[in-house]
Amino acid sequence: MTDTARTARAGIPERPTLDGLEESWARRWQEEDTYAFDRSKERADVYAIDTPPPTVSGELHMGHVFSYTHTDTVARFQRMRGKAVFYPMGWDDNGLPTERRVQNVYGVRCDPSLPYDPDWVPPAAPVDDAARKNPVSVSRRNFIELCELLTVADEEAFEALWRRLGLSVDWSLTYTTIGWMARATSQRAFLRNLARGEAYQAEAPTLWDVGFATAVAQAELEDRERPGAYHRLRFHGPGGREVLIDTTRPELLPACVALVCHPDDERYADLVGATVRTPVFGVGVPVRAHPLADPAKGTGIAMVCTFGDLTDVAWWRDLQLDTRVVIGRDGRLLPEPPAGVPAEPYAALAGQTVNGARRTLVELLADAGDLVGEPRPITHPVKFYEKGDRPLEIVSTRQWYLRNGGREPELRAELLARGEELHWVPEHMKHRYEHWVSGLTGDWLVSRQRFFGVPVPLWYRLDNAGEPDRSHPLTPDESMLPVDPSSEAPPGFEESQRGVPGGFVGDPDVLDTWATSSLTPQIVGGWETDEDLFRRVFPMDLRPQAHEIIRTWLFATVVRSHLEHGVLPWRDAVLSGWILDPDRKKMAKSKGNVVTPMGLLEQHGSDAVRYWAASGKPGMDLAFDPAQIKVGRRLATKLLNASRFALGLGAADALRAPATEPLDTAMLAELSGVVASATAAFDGYDHTAALMATEAFFWRFCDDYIELVKERAYGSGPGADSARAALATALSVQLRLFAPVLPFVTEEVWSWWRYGSVHRAPWPTTYEVGRAIQAPGDPALLRLAGDALSQVRRAKSERKLSMKAEVPLAEALGPAAVLDQLTLVADDLRAAGRIGKLDLLPNRTPELVIACAF
Repeated sequence: MTDTARTARAGIPERPTLDGLEESWARRWQEEDTYAFDRSKERADVYAIDTPPPTVSGELHMGHVFSYTHTDTVARFQRMRGKAVFYPMGWDDNGLPTERRVQNVYGVRCDPSLPYDPDWVPPAAPVDDAARKNPVSVSRRNFIELCELLTVADEEAFEALWRRLGLSVDWSLTYTTIGWMARATSQRAFLRNLARGEAYQAEAPTLWDVGFATAVAQAELEDRERPGAYHRLRFHGPGGREVLIDTTRPELLPACVALVCHPDDERYADLVGATVRTPVFGVGVPVRAHPLADPAKGTGIAMVCTFGDLTDVAWWRDLQLDTRVVIGRDGRLLPEPPAGVPAEPYAALAGQTVNGARRTLVELLADAGDLVGEPRPITHPVKFYEKGDRPLEIVSTRQWYLRNGGREPELRAELLARGEELHWVPEHMKHRYEHWVSGLTGDWLVSRQRFFGVPVPLWYRLDNAGEPDRSHPLTPDESMLPVDPSSEAPPGFEESQRGVPGGFVGDPDVLDTWATSSLTPQIVGGWETDEDLFRRVFPMDLRPQAHEIIRTWLFATVVRSHLEHGVLPWRDAVLSGWILDPDRKKMAKSKGNVVTPMGLLEQHGSDAVRYWAASGKPGMDLAFDPAQIKVGRRLATKLLNASRFALGLGAADALRAPATEPLDTAMLAELSGVVASATAAFDGYDHTAALMATEAFFWRFCDDYIELVKERAYGSGPGADSARAALATALSVQLRLFAPVLPFVTEEVWSWWRYGSVHRAPWPTTYEVGRAIQAPGDPALLRLAGDALSQVRRAKSERKLSMKAEVPLAEALGPAAVLDQLTLVADDLRAAGRIGKLDLLPNRTPELVIACAF
């Protein structure tokens, strides 16, 4: 840090302005490595942040600005407290959001069966709607190249916005979730999970997104209200008994494997163990009892299909029922009926979409006389993949799973204990974690049938018939990572043996994006690649994130760290709330009510936008309010102008000189309390309380103290020296208190009269402020003087006089003790109020009253 530009003082400009500060200081900070992580520090002197990597699939919005500003205030505070702050930035660029964006921008679709075409040129982007509806098929490798091309452009735009906002990250630590390090780390962790028996492969009912053609994990589900209808179907029981079933999915009738009633439901007790026949198909299915059956729902007896919903899966597993799958991965009914279902009635359904098959089957039911009454319209919750736009189906597929306590009570208890060990801000967010872990019904499905992701790092031997041996996967040595089994041969094989009997085949799937993002501490911390760095930063100090992804990102990261290292990945978790529109609704792209930040940053300045963001506490929702941004702009402007005025009085040369006058020591005594309050608030991750305490003092400092003291400060002698010393200390301290929230204006003012960067300056302490006070100070004295001055101003305002108007006589009335205090600042009050004569009249009124005669 010996750079001349870094150590030189800029001097006070004639006309200071906020305009242009972002560009000039962002450039200086980058050139001078202001926020570079110091790798020489030991772990006790490091503060490590596991920064959320934003999804690179569109534009950043005000919700990002809101939460990332909160994290940046923490980083800046800890840096000023003497910590070496490990503050990386990452880009979450793999997975479905990126693939969908590439499809929409370029009008392409991935077809893994196609060969790579090195000469293929993508269409000019973005394409029109016609091209999106008729996408061009490209090879997997060509598709991945497009993904990489688009994400690089998006990441550049994101970085430009973060720099404009003033995030104090170390950009040399930037990572991507599809980069070399992330792929190697993700594959290494998976292979170790596999070796320890924590990762396993199973053929099982799987939540399936038809649009994306991939499996979906439980944590990625969301319920959406959709219109539907109850259809009452007539099943045929023994002795001609009819059994009525209500269902919203009649198209699954050929997949029916049982009827289920509650064990205590007397209406159907005699049927349990019997066989009934399905309408239209005439297939015999058993009647069974299960506690999940709801006697009050519909007719009290339900149709079990493989698979209509997650309850069907539970019944199928618990009751060990047959399997009759009718819906394929494309969302259409399979061309052939399942075993035991007659082909003739099924032929009318084969190949149809779910909705088409539903209409056809309702017609068949009506023709057979087994549709009872008319369908009854309803609105009900339907499960969707959180990023999808078509209802999920449940199909039987072979997938990779990672144990997460969903099926093992002992592991579940360990992960719940980790939640207790973690420090939650706010505390009540811990209950969301506990609710999620306690409610898990299965292990974490980590494989995906997509393309732009981290490949599952496995191969399978092919037997003499060309069938893969999935029970004994071939694994790479960790030194080979990252690997792509679709284009690399396993150890001991040649590429020519791919896909031939006796050869091998690569696992075609990629890992869930959360399976990589759950390793962000390991990725950026250099796990197994930079052990010196890893021991300095892991476990980390802070995980900041949104509360709605506790069940995904936070929990998944705890799982991976618990399994691999036996510790929590970080000490503290700070959860941010949502940004609401003026109608108090969550901002979301799907609702069309999002506000993009760049225009606001350019119009009002980054400090103003950061001020708005900092007015929201952790865990609390905040309404987007342009008026609050304007307040922030006003504060930054006032800080600029008040600093120039104070320095113009000669404060810069009085730093570290003692304050001796009562008003000066009173002001500094109050400032000492503000330092204590702001420090405690930042230590508790309450940036809002720190800002409120600092801002309240600042306005009193400007409106009262500076006005009261400026005449004395213009003069000479001990009184003037004291005023300038107090101004210097107060300005130095306040700039540092504001620095975490308003980095640009504080750095600008600091450069006028101090060396180095305010963001590398030590955080102010009560000891520092107390050292500048030669005599004990009473904060109440500043408030008393401010009250008296405001009464004088009010008297002038009521008479429509200038604040510079003379007051020939003013009488101070009040309790004697109050007036005794007022005498300590009487000279400053007379000068500030332009009072010719000030008379003190004790015990005339119960409170201080300043009566002005003109």
